[in-house]
Amino acid sequence: MKPESLPPALVPVLLAFAGIYIIWGTTFLAIALAIRTIPPFFSGGVRFLIAGGLMYAWLRTREPRPFSGLSIGGSILVGVLMTGIGNGFVLWAQQGLPSGIAALFVGALPVSTLILDWMFFSRRAPSSQSALGVAIGLAGLVVLTTHTHSFSGTIRPVHVVAVLTAELAWGAGTLLQRRYVSPARVMNFVCLQMLAGAMFQLLMGCLDREWIGFEPARISLQSIIAVAYLVVFGSLVAVNCYSFLVAHVPAQKVTTYALVNPVIALALGAIVLGEKITPAAILSAVLVLVGVALVLFQRPAAGQRPAPAALRAAAELDN
Repeated sequence: MKPESLPPALVPVLLAFAGIYIIWGTTFLAIALAIRTIPPFFSGGVRFLIAGGLMYAWLRTREPRPFSGLSIGGSILVGVLMTGIGNGFVLWAQQGLPSGIAALFVGALPVSTLILDWMFFSRRAPSSQSALGVAIGLAGLVVLTTHTHSFSGTIRPVHVVAVLTAELAWGAGTLLQRRYVSPARVMNFVCLQMLAGAMFQLLMGCLDREWIGFEPARISLQSIIAVAYLVVFGSLVAVNCYSFLVAHVPAQKVTTYALVNPVIALALGAIVLGEKITPAAILSAVLVLVGVALVLFQRPAAGQRPAPAALRAAAELDN
């Protein structure tokens, strides 16, 4: 079917899907390029400070007090968990973890969020299909963790711990978000979340003493372009694509990006950065993606709500 023959409403939907599939699949590569000459926490802090500032300026054209009606403390807490720890620790971990492997860890987010929701929030036990998905997904993470030595010689256990901590923090922040923001104020909330996360990352950069050995004059054009890409496409364009899809498409279809992004990241890491794709990486990828698919794609039982926390977590994850 030719594009011009598609119904008008279908064209923006397809473009939005292409946005979250491709853009959020490429952000891990962009991060790897950015941190080559810019310290990780500083690059993330600057990225979200710029993105949050641009969003705030746009919101100010619509209302004089963009943060009115928000729980400031709750929004800052969620921002620290999601944009601060969730994104910042992935940035820091990619100093050692190959970009594709980091994407696989993050791709298991629906699995970890389902566990957090079951243990600390809703206390609702997962269905048998979800439990099977959790078991398979965790098996994939075990394979990743125990075979990281075969992916890169620079990997240390702390890199793996950092990316797992980031995944758990993002899941916890997603579950807490429901307490602090109404659907009508999501854009305002995201703006404050970005700014809070930016300040946390800059603080972490200071605590990690990232200025030692850092010479701004040696920042490469490649890293600058990567950060600009993350600001414009990773933070602003993709978020709006996601918001549009959530308003027009069932959540389970939107969350398919949780399956597509790691595949794109693995391929780009191998093609552009020369990262190794070992048999262990392939096995772990299959296990993680099958586990996530089992968690995301199931029929709700009679009387149950069809949008579990795992779906919201996958749909809200912004790399």
